[in-house]
Amino acid sequence: IIQTNKLAVQNRSTSILISILYLIGLIRWPHNNRGGGRGRPYVYSPTVILRCFVVRIWFRLDSNRALHEYLAMEMPYNKKIMKECGLSRIPSRRTFDRRLTTLSGDIKNRITTMGKLFVHEKIIDPCILSTDSTLIKAKGHVWHKSSMKKKVVPYSGIDTDAMWGFSHTKGWIFGYKLHLISSTDSIIVPLAVDFTTANIPDNHMYSILTASLPVTIIKRTLYMSADPGYDDHELYDLSTDMGFQLVCPVKRYRNTPSDRIKLVEFYESDIGQTIYSLRSISIEPLIEHIKSVFRIDPLPVRGYAKASSVVLLSVLLYQILVYYNCKTRKDNPRAIKYMLGT
Repeated sequence: IIQTNKLAVQNRSTSILISILYLIGLIRWPHNNRGGGRGRPYVYSPTVILRCFVVRIWFRLDSNRALHEYLAMEMPYNKKIMKECGLSRIPSRRTFDRRLTTLSGDIKNRITTMGKLFVHEKIIDPCILSTDSTLIKAKGHVWHKSSMKKKVVPYSGIDTDAMWGFSHTKGWIFGYKLHLISSTDSIIVPLAVDFTTANIPDNHMYSILTASLPVTIIKRTLYMSADPGYDDHELYDLSTDMGFQLVCPVKRYRNTPSDRIKLVEFYESDIGQTIYSLRSISIEPLIEHIKSVFRIDPLPVRGYAKASSVVLLSVLLYQILVYYNCKTRKDNPRAIKYMLGT
């Protein structure tokens, strides 16, 4: 548990960004000295590099070169930021480029850690969770399917890692997809995330997402609400095995089996409708809020590895900012847009 008095003193004495960088140092993160790989330990630890990329997102710097130049400025405030990042010297631009492509796994673990922290400190109640996904446009020109089949790249700057995905509200999108599980309590935060190309169906990611939820959260979860894309017999069984019930729109058929009839009846019941209706005031606006605040649609980078790191880092920073506001007793913890750039 973070010591609120330490954070409050830091908050009164300096900028919000420096307080956030300080908070990152107070959280007990999973140990990761080499990002899951072999070889010598990193010169710059994952937490140090994470803080640097938080600075990039905070000031909406458009490249790692701009990040390097910002940290190198001989200004008192810039030096404070460099010190709070844990830097004795500034990493090269190439180091930032290389590390950005390897961050996503570490960030997903940190997002899980933040979820545990929200539950452990009773900031949220994980009784009812919700899952959904959103398509995110790739940077640059689209790569039409006819050209993709021929393996012809007609324009420079096309993100050749991106794929086509379909949304009932937005149509066909060339890019990627953010998959997310969130709370539906009074404070709505992400608890588990993943990132794929846009062509991956939602139901294919459900088992991966739920498996990444901490046991402490799963034990307290009773229901998981989802849209019709998750109406899959295997997912109902998986949820039951984990100890909660998947609730999503279920249609009757001419010869609907009895076990499916039970799902239909529960979804159509008052409690089922109440659980499902929470989506419209929880995960759906949460996703749009994250995309708007961090300006990740369209993406500011090309390539799956970089796109994954930028999007997941935005989700993590969202969690950290909401947690910071909770600890410093802000009236509306989710009001974070005004904080960036300060």
